[in-house]
Amino acid sequence: MKVTTILFEGFETLDVFGPVEMLGASKGFEIAFCSLAGGIVTSYQGVPVATESLEGVGAPEVLLVPGGMGVYDALEDDAFIARLAELAGRATYVLSVCNGAFLYAKAGVLDGRRATTYKARIDRAEELFPKVKWERNARWTVDGNLYVSSGVSAGTDMALGFIADVCGRECAENTANYAEYTWNSDPANDPFAR
Repeated sequence: MKVTTILFEGFETLDVFGPVEMLGASKGFEIAFCSLAGGIVTSYQGVPVATESLEGVGAPEVLLVPGGMGVYDALEDDAFIARLAELAGRATYVLSVCNGAFLYAKAGVLDGRRATTYKARIDRAEELFPKVKWERNARWTVDGNLYVSSGVSAGTDMALGFIADVCGRECAENTANYAEYTWNSDPANDPFAR
């Protein structure tokens, strides 16, 4: 199953590479990094990543969008938001980490659906996107084909939850053990919710 990971300038490094580590270590997932124009995209922490253009992407099997400080500029990029809406509408599974949920919300993907986001920004999310059913006490949410995690490290837990749903719990547990990662496997167990 191909995971199309959409990057933008200023993405959060762990939002991407936590989930990618787990998905890539599991059998059956192939990772692709894409951006609107292709080329090198740099994380907020200064990590450069080579990407392919979104131009040739058709119907993604898995669409993954991270958060990060660059989300706020990406929200103002109408071409990016339109392409994201189009791809999410064709994707088999739609995944988001941290404030990457703002991008899906702006694209209308989260309207009427359960979602969460980085807890320090959830008030703003509720204000900007009132059509979304924001959940404050959730490490991640699942609503049909939509998986949305809260803050940075929660994306890794969500990715393992996604693996458990698609490939079986044993596969997710084996992947976490391989990575020597303590998986918070309960999406409702959010120690950062207040």
